[in-house]
Amino acid sequence: MNQQQITKSQFKAKALEYFRKVETSGESVVVTDRGQPTVEIRRYRSDKRTPLERLRGSVLEFKNPTEPVAEDDWEALA
Repeated sequence: MNQQQITKSQFKAKALEYFRKVETSGESVVVTDRGQPTVEIRRYRSDKRTPLERLRGSVLEFKNPTEPVAEDDWEALA
């Protein structure tokens, strides 16, 4: 999906126009402040799945849950 980048002043002047564009095209708009992205405007997508349904399939392998974890297996320690 494409993203258009605009400045805060451009967005302020034509906010409703950008909202309509996002609603109709589905293309997101990134608002920048001094060249840095600050806000992304995108079409709202409701997710009617339960939290458990969203997580289903996210665990790839779970053989022995009581086995100690080695330091090499922890990404946070790297």
